[in-house]
Amino acid sequence: MWCQRTGQSLKTAYFYYDSAHVTLPPFFDNEDTRLAHSPRGNYRGGNSAMHDTWKDMFVMGLPLVEKILRPIIVYAFLVISLRLSGKRELVQLNPFDLVVLLTLSNTVQNAIIGEDNSVLGGIVGATSLLLTNYLVVRFLYDHRKLDQLVEGRSDVLVEAGKVRTRNLKKELITLAQLEAAARKQGFESLAEVEQCVLEPGGTLTFLGKKPSGEDIRHQELLGKLEGLTQEIALLRGSEPPARA
Repeated sequence: MWCQRTGQSLKTAYFYYDSAHVTLPPFFDNEDTRLAHSPRGNYRGGNSAMHDTWKDMFVMGLPLVEKILRPIIVYAFLVISLRLSGKRELVQLNPFDLVVLLTLSNTVQNAIIGEDNSVLGGIVGATSLLLTNYLVVRFLYDHRKLDQLVEGRSDVLVEAGKVRTRNLKKELITLAQLEAAARKQGFESLAEVEQCVLEPGGTLTFLGKKPSGEDIRHQELLGKLEGLTQEIALLRGSEPPARA
């Protein structure tokens, strides 16, 4: 059988040599090639392909310890860097903040997964992140002072209707950006805002002004005048027409 196949391959090589083509076809006649084909000519590599698929999915390309440590290190780096950069990045007041966060996520992606694209590796990395975050949150819940140190404190940007320019400069927030954020909350301008607080998580909380006593009395007087006007109009409509 082997001699017969070798003769056929040599005939093919002679044919290509005599023709205008000088590139010979690849010639493989080893044990792996003979085992890959059955006597009837059917390919028997299905099991091998399935084995490679399962291997690529569930065999990690990195050691287990490294796969666990990578997400933890990146998690710690992001927490520290976002804490040092301030709460502005979390507020996303302009497109640049959004671009920074999106680019940051893509940048640290390779640091987390490394050279491993397996499903099992992704599950291990995600489990490490979730478990690390749970332990950190649980620890900070029992230590409130350390929680304030990690998350930071809230900053008052508007107090008693007056804008605190110093705090705005500290958080690198312009007055126009603060007004835009107020309009998103349903306020026409900052004149209607009594207090604005920048929370540690990057949320802007607005509190509207309450009407004063004079404003309430003014509204009551306007309501009474409107009621009197309607009664006078009804009385005029019910009067009989004057006789000539």
